This record gives sequence, structure tokens and C-alpha cells, in this order.
Amino acid sequence: ARRQQRIGGSQRTVGARAALDSYFQLGRTQEPATGPVPRLEPLHIARHSQEHSSDEIIEVSDSDSSTSAEEEEAVEAAAPLLPSAQETPPAARSGEHGSHEDEEAEVQQKQVRTPLKKLEPSVPVAPLDEEEGDTCAICFEQWTNAGDHRLSALRCGHLFGYTCIERWLKGQAGKCPQCNKKAKRSDIVILYARTLKALDTSEQERMKSSLEKEQMLRRQAELESAQSRLQLQVLTDECSKLRKQVQELKALVAQHNVSASQQPGSSHACLPGSLPSSQSQRKYHLEKVFVVSQTGNCRVMAYCDSLSCLVVSQPSPQSTFVPGCGVKMMSVANLKSCQYIPIHSKQIRGLAFGRRADGLLLSAALDNTLKLTSLATNTVVQTYNAGRPVWSCCWCLDDTNYIYAGLVNGSIMIYDLRDTNSHVQELVPQKSRCPMVSLSYLPRMASASLPCGGVLAGTLEGACFWEQKAGNSYQPHHLPLEPGGCIDIQTEISTRHCLATYRPSKNNPCVRCVMMELTCRPLTEASEDVVCSSNPVQTFSAGPTCKLLTKNAIFQSPDEDGSVFVCAGDEASNSALLWDAGSGSLLQKLQADLPVLDICPLEVNQTHLLATLTEKMVKIYKWQ
Repeated sequence: ARRQQRIGGSQRTVGARAALDSYFQLGRTQEPATGPVPRLEPLHIARHSQEHSSDEIIEVSDSDSSTSAEEEEAVEAAAPLLPSAQETPPAARSGEHGSHEDEEAEVQQKQVRTPLKKLEPSVPVAPLDEEEGDTCAICFEQWTNAGDHRLSALRCGHLFGYTCIERWLKGQAGKCPQCNKKAKRSDIVILYARTLKALDTSEQERMKSSLEKEQMLRRQAELESAQSRLQLQVLTDECSKLRKQVQELKALVAQHNVSASQQPGSSHACLPGSLPSSQSQRKYHLEKVFVVSQTGNCRVMAYCDSLSCLVVSQPSPQSTFVPGCGVKMMSVANLKSCQYIPIHSKQIRGLAFGRRADGLLLSAALDNTLKLTSLATNTVVQTYNAGRPVWSCCWCLDDTNYIYAGLVNGSIMIYDLRDTNSHVQELVPQKSRCPMVSLSYLPRMASASLPCGGVLAGTLEGACFWEQKAGNSYQPHHLPLEPGGCIDIQTEISTRHCLATYRPSKNNPCVRCVMMELTCRPLTEASEDVVCSSNPVQTFSAGPTCKLLTKNAIFQSPDEDGSVFVCAGDEASNSALLWDAGSGSLLQKLQADLPVLDICPLEVNQTHLLATLTEKMVKIYKWQ
């Protein structure tokens, strides 16, 4: 016993320990019964049986020794509640002198039982609220670790969803919803907690992003589908129109074959360069009349296709305040007259538009100047002084940086828009120095008759084609025109035809318009140089009077059937005569009040128009 006390152990008899364990085991599992409680034996140790103490005494392990004192106190406190040792049944007392097998069974039962460490009251523990730590206090929805409702906190430490607390601070008085402490929007801090329970919505956000992407792709596909349907509708309409034209052409061919079979003895001799005749039944009808100037003196006009604008030269309507001459703008799209733009100090002799999209107007006048006017700002942007009166002008259609001016002495001045000082080249006439009444540029194109490009210059004595070579050099080719009496030369770019107008003479008492085909042939078989010439194709006769230098027109038929029309003014009848170049027949006579000075074919919104100019007014005719 003294050895056990030295090592801190605890000794109890088997019977006493069993009764104590059964008591405390009963207290842990259920309420004490009202019946008799087994009494514990007096705790005593027989001195005379110390030699058998190894068989009767159980040594408690070190884990139990630490609580032995507490158990002793518990037993002493419970002693008044226990019955006395004298009331213990004999069966209980007999347990002290049981056999060795009973003691071993008690030892095994003690080892199986869990040692009682501490007496604690049996208090039920309430489970934690699972919704308390993962929901927003504003919307009572779970916050997330991604997206708009991700976990956020204020400086006071309370947690909310980001969108909820942001709206709260924006709409309320700037206080925390839980503790009422002052807070502002800059106090919101997004938490990146790893152990805090939060609903994972990354997959949801990814699916939402994928949904938005798919919706965008769907809208784009619907837009492309609508555009494709619109293009299909346009192409279908165009195809139907072409089909209709093919049917009409087939009917015309069949009609021509029938008429040819009915006249087996007739024959048609086609001259070189001849054109097909027009079979259309449509004509030009008067659409609009513009009074340009009450005093007259209108001279030329030009049409800008990019702006759908027709400009007409006229003297200043307020000569006392703004002397000189300018142009009157007219919108062809809505057939309305626009404002007047002052440009020159003397009469304008030439107007031209190029292929530029900015709407620069080139004008030549008798005040020795060549000017560029912007129709966008209605101001003159560039002025060139030629030193002599300028009678005509044109643009270079192969390079829009170059312009040409025909002078009164027959010379051609070439200007570069990038050089604002003076001309870059002068083409001197080879023969007589007559005024340059007309200038036309023929661009390079794949044509069998005339593939080269250059300037066709017409004077009162004849015509010359200046072929443009490499390096901006020019080679003159004199065309075989009738000597004297030429007042105008116009060109048709696509078919390489030109129209020369002659005054009446002793041999020809009326005005004649001769259509010629421009051709070229190699100078020698091995040479690259060519000789350009012209071959007469058709001659058109007008009235016997020609006192003015009028300008005529040669253009393709509005029906686009390959035929060419020729329109020229007739001073004797104050009208414009329209011929079919293929057959030479007179198609129409467009009556005017005064002699027609200029003629301009134009097209706007797939509508073909024809403008005729007199000294005071412009008449617009529509092809229908």
C-alpha cells in the first residue's frame, strides 16, 4: 500500500469499485430509480490479507490516477445518500470473498468500460443554425464567391452580398444594416476567404457568360440572315428585270427575222464602225423647266454624278454688288434650283467635272483664269492664271491630279493640282493658232479601235489627238477633218466615237454633225508607235443657220441596247434634234423658245434624263 501511494496510484477493492461504477453509470444514462439502491461495502483493507493483495486489489492506470482524488471527493459527497454497510445484502458482502475467477471477470469488465474522467451535468447542446453563417442579412440569400453577389464586408465586420450592401448604402442614410454604424460605399471590402462557407457560382457565371455569347451570336446570325434575304430580294428583282429584257430582245430579233424574210431582195450594207439601231418605242418627255437668268447670257453646263447636281454658267444676278459670272446649282434628285456661286470676272466658256468624289468643279473663262470650285463649301479653292483667255477645259480621267486648259491661241496648258504655282507642261499647236473650242479626254481602255489614251482637241480649223505616252509625254495625231467650219467636237468614251459639228458652207448649205470612229494602226510592223485617225460613220443634217458656237452631245441609248444617240441644237427651229446613230433616223424634236446652246445627258437613281440649255432657261426631259 505504501508503494502504491508513492507512485500515485489508487487502490480499491473489486466490490467497492463495481458498485461505484454502476452508480455513476446509472447517473449518466437515466434518472435514478425510486427502488432500493445497492449499497457499497465499507472501504477497508484487511491487514491480515496483505500477502494476497496482488489478487484482490486492482491497480488503476495512470490515466485514472489523475482523477482518483476527484472520485474520492465524489464518493464522500454521495456517502450520505448511500445505505449503510450494515444494510448491504449478504450477496453483496459475499462478493468480497468470491473466487479468483469472479475477480478476473470483474477486472475484464472494468477494462472494457470507459473510465470516468469527470462528472459533468447532462446538458443537451443545440445544433448551430446552418443558415446563420452563409446568408446575406439584407436579401436572406446565400452569398457567393464570384459574381455580383459575392461576399463583402464593412469596416464594422458584418458580412453582406456586394450588390445588396451597395444598394443599401446608396439608398439609405449611410449606416450598417445590422449595427447602425456609419458606413460609406468606399468601406465595402470584398472578402477572399478560403474557409468561409460560400456558394460556388463560378459554373453559373460561366454558363451565364456562355448564354450571353450565344445570344450575341444568334443576334448576329439573324442580322446576317436579314441582310442576305435583302440581297437575295435585290438580286431576284434584277434577275427578273434582265429576264424581261432578254424576252424583249428575243421578240425584237424574231420580228426582225420575220421582216427580213418578207423582203428577200433587200440588203443592208454595214459600214466599218457602224452601230446597231434603236428599236425602243420610248421617248423623252418634258419633266421640269428652270429659269436660270432673266437677262440671258447663259453659256455652258455640266453634271456632277456623285452629287446629282447640275451647274449652269450665268452672269451675276446682282451685278451691281457682285459683278462677274458664276454658276447656278440645280439638284436633279428633287428637281429644285439652288444658290448661285460667283467664280469669274468674265464670261465662262467651259465647265467640267472629273471622277473625283469631292465634287470639284473645273471652270474656264475669258478672264485668263482656270479655277477649281468646291461645291461642298461653295468657294473657289484654287486659281491658275493662264495669261490668255481660256476657251475650254477638261479633266484627265487616268490621273485626277491633272487638268487641261485650251487657250485662245490653240495651246493646251497642263496643270498639276499638287503644283499651285503654274502649269507643268504646254502642248503647242502644230498648224494654225485658232481658239481651242473643245477639249475631251479619252481614257485608256481595252478597245480594238483605240486602246491608247489622250486629249482630243478641237479648233475652228480642225482636230488633233494628243496621245499620252509614258512619262507624261504627248504625241500629236492630226485627224482628217474637213478644213474650216468646225465649231465643236464631242466624244463617246465607250464606243470610241466622236461627233464633229460643221457650220454651213458653199458646198453644204446646212449644219452637219458627222460621227466618226477613232482608230489607230501601227506605224510599222516592228514599231510600237501608232498612227491615230478617224473614219466617218454617219452624217446628220440640221437647219441652215449657225451663228453661235453651240455644244452638242453623243451618248449611249438610255435603253442600254448598244445603240448610240446624237443630239444637236438647231438654231433655225429653236429646238434640239435627236437622232439614232445606227440608222441615221430622226427620233425626236425637242422644242425650245431660244436656240439650244448646250446639251447634257445625265442619269440619277436609274432614271435617264436629258438637259437642254438656252440663254435663259434649262429644260429637263425624262426618258419614258
